Amino acid sequence: MDYVLVTVAMLGGAASAGAFAVGLVNDAFGSVAFTAIAMMLLPLPLISGFYLARFFTKKSLPSYFTFVGLASLMVAWFVRHNFWDLNIWMAGMALKSFCKLIVASVIVAMAIPGLALLPSKLRFLTEIGLISHALLLCYIENRFFNYSSIYFFGFDDEVMYPSYMVIMTTFFGLALVRKLVSDHQIGDKAVWVLTCLYFAKLSMLFITSKSVLWMSAILLLAVSPPLLLYKDKTKVSSKMKVWQGYAHAGVVAVSAWLCRETVFEVLQWWNGRVPSDGLLMGSYILLTGLACIPIVALHFSHVQTAKRSLVLVIATGLLFIFMQPPISLSWAFQSTLINAAHQSVDDVSIYGFIATKPSWPSWLLILTVLLTLAAVTSIIPVKYIVELRAFYAVGVGITLGIYICAEYFFQAMILYPLLVTTIVCASIFIVFTHFPSASSPRILPWVFALLVALFPVTYLLEGQLRAIKSTEEGEGEDKFTNLFTVEGARMSLLGLYATLFMLIALEIKFELASLLREKATAAVGQPGRTSSEFPPKMRLMQQRRASAAPSFTVRRLSAEGAWMPAVGNVATFLCFGICLVLNISLTGGSNRAIFFLAPILLLLNQDSDIVAGLETSSVTFHSRWRSRVICY
Repeated sequence: MDYVLVTVAMLGGAASAGAFAVGLVNDAFGSVAFTAIAMMLLPLPLISGFYLARFFTKKSLPSYFTFVGLASLMVAWFVRHNFWDLNIWMAGMALKSFCKLIVASVIVAMAIPGLALLPSKLRFLTEIGLISHALLLCYIENRFFNYSSIYFFGFDDEVMYPSYMVIMTTFFGLALVRKLVSDHQIGDKAVWVLTCLYFAKLSMLFITSKSVLWMSAILLLAVSPPLLLYKDKTKVSSKMKVWQGYAHAGVVAVSAWLCRETVFEVLQWWNGRVPSDGLLMGSYILLTGLACIPIVALHFSHVQTAKRSLVLVIATGLLFIFMQPPISLSWAFQSTLINAAHQSVDDVSIYGFIATKPSWPSWLLILTVLLTLAAVTSIIPVKYIVELRAFYAVGVGITLGIYICAEYFFQAMILYPLLVTTIVCASIFIVFTHFPSASSPRILPWVFALLVALFPVTYLLEGQLRAIKSTEEGEGEDKFTNLFTVEGARMSLLGLYATLFMLIALEIKFELASLLREKATAAVGQPGRTSSEFPPKMRLMQQRRASAAPSFTVRRLSAEGAWMPAVGNVATFLCFGICLVLNISLTGGSNRAIFFLAPILLLLNQDSDIVAGLETSSVTFHSRWRSRVICY
């Protein structure tokens, strides 16, 4: 009987709504007929149908809210009479609790149309109703979609709520929000909250986690204000202020930290095992950096410091993810899920024993890369301060040198000072070649000479002393293993020095090419302008430079700065020779390696000593390089 009444009520409501939509209720007779049909086909209660008809005919808001109250009582009675006493668990909760949520959702849904017709001063009531209904919908769908076991009957992983229902309710809700915005029924803040809640529901379709909906909602609420609350880019007032940018960035960081359990579950599912603290920390930093992109891109695109800091944060996250340095965050997690996963005793039985090696050198590589990025983005002003440039070059050389020693030559303690000195020399040479100082022409040749001298010394120490020691101590298979290890270390040394010499040759080639382009630009001049268009002071400087150039000689250039092309050629030949040795040792002298080795010779420069024929270029190089020294 109850189902019959409900069916009749639905048919009556549909017939009444259809008659009102086609315009039949437009006179006295139509109003009376509409009221009679509503009362006859909505018998429980009849008064509810009367007030609904009165609302449609008289446009009376009190009548509508009376209808909402009476209809709510009818729905509550129907649910309690039919489902309240059933001892069934579904979606991880009792059916009684589910009925309460359904009744509350229906009441709020019926009240929203009446709230939308209130005066604009009471618009906040409509916004509260919409947000409350969206929260109830998210909670119900999250329970149905992620808590799918029916405990009462013992069915596991039963599909109770299909994916298309999540998609349908999401797009229906977004369409409703768009309609209300176009009618000016809700404000920007309500649009922001509703959009984030409806979009957060879609995350359940991609990530299997019971808390992913709420974590996604929190993160979207933190990330989306630059997109939804500051939409008018033509007005100055739409741009964030500095303190607002800092506040939003802080909120994003806190929101990303609240999502750590969801990130942990995703990483655990992706890797098939418990992720390390370094990986989790890197994912958190990367998530924070990516979430801050809208703030910087839309509101602080003119602030170089903001963009550089964002690049540094994203790079830090990526480095933590790939390097996974040793770090202990158990004191900061304060999460039962993460702590329980780390304290599991089944790791060895499931994953087996995994050989580990010291991972502390990864901190040195992370520090090296971050210092380099900070220098490239001018966060560290090495371009303008010579002393800071020197500290930077030495610091990067030391950290990178120690990392290489500990990671690749951890059994050759005697090579540590030599290798660190080699990396420091290469770092100083590259940095002060790119940003020369007044003392660069005098110091850099000696730095390069020290680097070249360290090459045979280091190679002989590795190849002779360690080989003799291994031969004396080892016997049988141990002896063969030691010799094989020494040979591998020697090949690694050759590869390291080939890389350093190639970097030096590339840097010098780059500087020479840039100076030659400057010369060509200065000689040709700007198109469409004659020499008379230049200011008198500029023409005087050009005449003075032209008259001073012929006074340089090759001997003077060799003594003061023209050695740079020759240094590049020496580095190129050394790199090419080392690569030939590696080719013979590793591949037995494969002919196909010529396609990889021949391009190295493109780094050669014409100079007055090794490759003659470009004295003019040497003069140009010296004059331009000296001018850059004066500028810096």
